[in-house]
Amino acid sequence: MYAIVQTGGKQYKVALDTIIEIEKLPVEVGATVELDTLMVFKDAGVVENNPKTKVKATVVAQVRDKKIVVYKYKAKKNERKKQGHRQPHTKIKILSI
Repeated sequence: MYAIVQTGGKQYKVALDTIIEIEKLPVEVGATVELDTLMVFKDAGVVENNPKTKVKATVVAQVRDKKIVVYKYKAKKNERKKQGHRQPHTKIKILSI
């Protein structure tokens, strides 16, 4: 059994006991969160589309992605700007669907 959930403007395919990395949630490590499901798929390919179905998950860690370099310049003008960015993420473990 697996489900399609939506959080942070993105959709994820989740199953029981899987760990996924989603956009940062403002919760503490160890907290339980509920995600809304878009669709639930059973073993025989049966689709359940009940908007009241929830996916329960626990927060495993708050992490940051690897650094990316943002470099802007204007040719022949001696204008240069170098910045770095690390996107924050939340790792969650799916407990129940």
